[in-house]
Amino acid sequence: MNPSTVPIKPVHQRRLREVWRSAGWPCQDLVEAELLAAGLLERVRDAAGRETLRVTDAGVTALAGTLQRNRARRSAHEALVERVVREMTRAGRLAWRGLSLRARVGEGDEGRWVMAMPDVFSIRHTTLDDRVEPAAHEIKVARADLLSDLRHPHKRLAYLALSSQCWYVLKEGIADAEEIPMEFGVMFASDTGALDVARPAPRRAIRLPLATWMALARAHAEPALDAEAQAWLGEPPEGADQ
Repeated sequence: MNPSTVPIKPVHQRRLREVWRSAGWPCQDLVEAELLAAGLLERVRDAAGRETLRVTDAGVTALAGTLQRNRARRSAHEALVERVVREMTRAGRLAWRGLSLRARVGEGDEGRWVMAMPDVFSIRHTTLDDRVEPAAHEIKVARADLLSDLRHPHKRLAYLALSSQCWYVLKEGIADAEEIPMEFGVMFASDTGALDVARPAPRRAIRLPLATWMALARAHAEPALDAEAQAWLGEPPEGADQ
């Protein structure tokens, strides 16, 4: 079997990393069999006849390729997060990235606390508690990541519990709007930099709980565009007219 033609799935990537970091004791399962057949692992026997596994040169190449693809994916994701943050601040909203917020999902004995970590979370710049209109934006640049996300309904319910509007922002071409649950709006990000609304997000009245306000207070909101521009101007010289 030619290693270059073998599709390397996440389960194979994890096993290769585990063998690379360990003594390489065999598991003798189907994942190991596929990696051996692909030439990405090989059996090694010591002087006592004990068998271990070793990552081959082809396996090292596969690991390095996976690392490069993951880095490129993270870079594309971070660039799109930055684009959404800028759109929110241009709209006069306060925006955060990388928040961890607790949300209660479900009712009664079926309810439980879930950690919600939206890529971008924003609120209106207002002093009226019922007008903040919190919004969560979940950003996906790869179809596999999107499909994995859609398999976890409690994550989506946590976003809905904390936001009056929830959006999926998708790299153009990885999915259709019809694949996204109707509770979410859908935006497509094109290579030209545009964010096109494919389906508006439903609006719901919501008041943020105190725990969320405390989390926002402890975190750092993204600087507004005018604040960035002022920073470039610098401080006026001493004695200058202001």
